[in-house]
Amino acid sequence: MKLPEYLNTHVVVLFVVAILIMAGLGVARPDIFLSVQNLQSMLLQTSVIGLLALAVALTLLTGGIDLSVNATANLGSIVTANIMAGMVAGQLGLPPELVALVGVAVGVGVGMLCGLLNGMLVAVLGYSPILATLGTMTLFTGIGTVITGGSTLFGISTFATIGRGTLFGLPIPALIFLVAAIALAFMMHGRRIGFNIYLYGANPVAARYSGINTRRLLLAVYALSGALAGLAGMINLGVTNSANVDFGSSYVLMAILVAVLGGISPLGGVGKIVGVIFSVLILQLLSTGLNLVFQSSGSNFLKDFAWGVTLIAVLAFGALKSSHFTNLLRLGQKADDRLKGGTEA
Repeated sequence: MKLPEYLNTHVVVLFVVAILIMAGLGVARPDIFLSVQNLQSMLLQTSVIGLLALAVALTLLTGGIDLSVNATANLGSIVTANIMAGMVAGQLGLPPELVALVGVAVGVGVGMLCGLLNGMLVAVLGYSPILATLGTMTLFTGIGTVITGGSTLFGISTFATIGRGTLFGLPIPALIFLVAAIALAFMMHGRRIGFNIYLYGANPVAARYSGINTRRLLLAVYALSGALAGLAGMINLGVTNSANVDFGSSYVLMAILVAVLGGISPLGGVGKIVGVIFSVLILQLLSTGLNLVFQSSGSNFLKDFAWGVTLIAVLAFGALKSSHFTNLLRLGQKADDRLKGGTEA
């Protein structure tokens, strides 16, 4: 049976693995793991890292990478917290909901500007994506440190209420991540820009000769990556009601892990966005499940161990599948050559 365009075998495997892990943990600790509070907590924790993973995945599909996503998220939340605090202190008489809405627009806008800077360095100046975004990561962190003076800023109560609120029993941040992932998947498989991104990631030379404006494409990709990172910063500000430059220091590596585990090739041009949804769910299930089953100081080590084993296992399966597929192609090519040779004779 042919899978839909937005799915592949890797995504199906991730879905099955997520179901098996949930079933196993449900049997091991049904009293805690299957509780509504625990499920809501897990979904809430996937939102920030999930959005950062989407941002990284998008750049990986072009054969590049964005190492500045967490610094972008933190800078967006810092600027937003400053502006909202100023609007409240200025006693402008604006409704808190409007102040929060302005804050979201500012945070996402800051993220997009940061992404555009990355895009200019990569697409216009020709810098290596790793070096360019490594440099801007330090730059954005430095700007955030100057703004905060190294201290923590706080948001407003309305923003925190939204960040910790629920809709239809699901955390609002988790719904935002899900909507963003679905919209991005639709863009990648239902719009021409998605086709261009896959083509550029698979073969940049072919993309140029096909008439694609590669500079504009990369600028759009990195701007969207920055916007997703800025949105992640807004969610973090809403959940924690605080912003600082040191938040989520390990989130960049986690975002890369989630994206690669989701089937996004670091070489570009291969992978499905839907896989990121299941991969971040799998890592959160392992993290929460191991903390519940092994309630000890070694649970963090077991979590990292489980993440590593899961990533290696999934990558090994993908390599085995790819090797098997390649062998089948070779056998088919040999058979075709023999038939042609017999016909010519």
